[in-house]
Amino acid sequence: MAEVREFRLPDLGEGLTEAEIVRWLVEVGDVVAVDEPVVEVETAKAMVEVPCPYGGVVTARYGEIGQEIPVGSPLVTVASSAAATGEGAASGAPTAQAGPAPEADTARTGGPGGAESGGRANGRAGEGSGNVLVGYGTSSAPRRRRRPAAGRAPVRRPAAVPHGGGRVQPPPGARATAAEGPPPVISPLVRRLARETGLDLRTIAGSGPEGLITRADVARAAETRAAETRAAETRAAETAAAETAARETAAARETAASRAAGAAVSGAGVRRVPLRGVRGAVAEKLSRSRREIPDATTWVDADATELLAARRAMNAADGPKVSLLAVLARICVAALARHPELNSYVDTDAREVVQLDEVHLGFAAQTDRGLVVPVVRNAHTMGAEAISAEMTRLTEAARAGRLSPAELTGGTFTLNNYGVFGVDGSTPIINHPEAAMLGVGRIVEKPWVHEGQLAVRHVVQLSFTFDHRVCDGGTAGGFLRYVADCVERPAVLLRTL
Repeated sequence: MAEVREFRLPDLGEGLTEAEIVRWLVEVGDVVAVDEPVVEVETAKAMVEVPCPYGGVVTARYGEIGQEIPVGSPLVTVASSAAATGEGAASGAPTAQAGPAPEADTARTGGPGGAESGGRANGRAGEGSGNVLVGYGTSSAPRRRRRPAAGRAPVRRPAAVPHGGGRVQPPPGARATAAEGPPPVISPLVRRLARETGLDLRTIAGSGPEGLITRADVARAAETRAAETRAAETRAAETAAAETAARETAAARETAASRAAGAAVSGAGVRRVPLRGVRGAVAEKLSRSRREIPDATTWVDADATELLAARRAMNAADGPKVSLLAVLARICVAALARHPELNSYVDTDAREVVQLDEVHLGFAAQTDRGLVVPVVRNAHTMGAEAISAEMTRLTEAARAGRLSPAELTGGTFTLNNYGVFGVDGSTPIINHPEAAMLGVGRIVEKPWVHEGQLAVRHVVQLSFTFDHRVCDGGTAGGFLRYVADCVERPAVLLRTL
């Protein structure tokens, strides 16, 4: 007997309360496996493919493309065999569910050449003889289970889980882990994450549907073991920031609605573009930064000729190439070690400056969806080569719209390379709630006095914007001067490594 289950939009983390449907990956009547993505949504942070924790036949789906739906709203209902679903979920492997479908969907199946079965099966790249065939409805024609397009790895996201520590007790009646079998997880990625963090999955109680262990369970367990107290403070700060942002967003929407109601726009050539998704999140964050942070900017011109020569020498050796932005990022990390007060944020409620030991370096990246700031985690532990590789990975993911919310948040300092747009200088807006940002202009040939002689040198303008509540001009000037010295004489950096 088929069991019909309803899958709702899960909590996507980082205080996100809604998402916009971008593309449906399944149709009513399709057969889905456990953890197979069913819909692609866009949040204020990134594009996300949402996997369904149930396997079986899709009997209904809710929401249209372009519609914004809140967290907890129904996405799809899946009819599945309880026994088959349990086996597939425990092993983490795709499981085909067979059995009669609801009467309303019987007419969807046709003969072997029917549009419903053949059209979808042939429309998916990468399907072949290895696909699972499942009988559906009253027709004898088999149906193919939908799979992602070839060459495209689906992005897995955890289902909704309650906030708290890594050990979450499952609800009454949840499936327990069998002693002789593998622990039930929501996706194979959870097992890999557990191995990387050195955790035993049998010691973690799953908080997903029917006791499945999710990525969030493993991450919370590792975080609790490493720094429980600090993790609690961080979650509290993020919750407070999310609540404040939600209040401000609601107030802004009310103001916009009242203005729209009182203003009648007439004539041709008028087009309104809604501020939502990534563009809306950027607008909210920049506006909040301008309202709350009393910033100041200082700048200096530096001779980057020797820095370019040093980079050419590094890339002439065997091994991966190092980008110029990665070298500048490594210089920033060294400068923050000399001026740690700039790696901080202001807790306005407690009236305190919170200095951080770890450097999570953000860098601005322009994409088709707008400006995003991916974050290189623990940049203070990495060399220029490792930073360059991570920047390349994050940039490619940003342009493809595949960055997770965790890869776009938590930065402590930002590097902004606006020189790629062909400009010399800028006074950037600080990435709230950080305390500072370094801007790098284009490198151009200019007349320069070098060793007492006028010469043509490669010159770059560096601008440094800082929160004046955190430090005064002396500290900001010392930071910028050290960065400029490393640019002009890269050997200066070697003294701190």
